[in-house]
Parts: sequence; C-alpha cells; structure tokens
Amino acid sequence: MFNKLFQRAFDRTLKFRLKKNYPTNIYDLSRGSAIEVRRPYSDEVRKAQAQSVATPGPTIFDKIISKEIKADIIYEDEFCLAFNDISPQAPVHFLVIPKRRISRLQDAADGDKELLGHLMLVARLLGAQRAPSGWRLVVNNGRDGAQSVYHVHLHVLGGRQMGWPPG
Repeated sequence: MFNKLFQRAFDRTLKFRLKKNYPTNIYDLSRGSAIEVRRPYSDEVRKAQAQSVATPGPTIFDKIISKEIKADIIYEDEFCLAFNDISPQAPVHFLVIPKRRISRLQDAADGDKELLGHLMLVARLLGAQRAPSGWRLVVNNGRDGAQSVYHVHLHVLGGRQMGWPPG
C-alpha cells in the first residue's frame, strides 16, 4: 500500500518536473542514481546560444539601466541595479546587474574585483531580506552556460527548496 502511494506521488513529481523547459536531473529512487533528462531551453536561451559572443549595441539590461525599458527595480546604487525577473523560476527570483557592461564573467578583468564583489554583497543583502530561509545565486556564462543576455547578471532564487544538482 505504501509503495503504491509513494509511486503515485513520485510519478506526479516526475510529471511536474518534466514539464520544465530547462535541463534537470531526476533521481531514480529504485536505482539510487540520477537520470539526466534533457529539455529544450527557452526560445530566449536558444536564440542567445546561436551567438557565441556578445553582439554590438545595447542589451536589454543596458536599456533597463537607462530607463528606456521598465523593470520592477528593487535596488539601485551608483554601481548596480537589481530587479525582479520577468520569468521567475522560484517564488523569489531577481537579478543583480552592474551598470557598466561586462559581457560575460569570463571577460571580467582583474580591475573588476570591486564591482563583482559589490554585486555579491548586494545579492547577499537582498537575498537575506527577500528569502530569509535561504537562496541560490546563479551566474550563467557563455553559450553552454545558457547565458541569454550578454551583460553579466546574478540570478538570486529563493522561497522554495532548491534541488541538487542543478540542471
């Protein structure tokens, strides 16, 4: 009886997780191992993956910084801006971006230490306020890292239990 109930609950969870449109790992409890399930990325990520490096011209984040595009801004100072993600993947999901564009984290220079550290401290401050029971910090880098906007940005996700390993 317990096994049937557990199996039904597991099947519902598996069905829910398979509806996600990003890669994920699902654990097969009967084998005690992870099964890798590849799901297509969103159209935004697929489009960005076609580009191997940043394109010239302003990014959507540059336009948010210049206030050409509206965003739900939750923090701003002279170095960075934080705003809620328009396609949240968790109850709490916001981005922290530098006002000075660095295309990818791998393109950061030694002189960017203070700016990158500042982004982390802002993420820590806002993460503690908005998701006090815990949060995850994600930085996507480049095509295979599923970076969709070539302007360094930190995703802060919280408000629910995060799975491991991530997709």
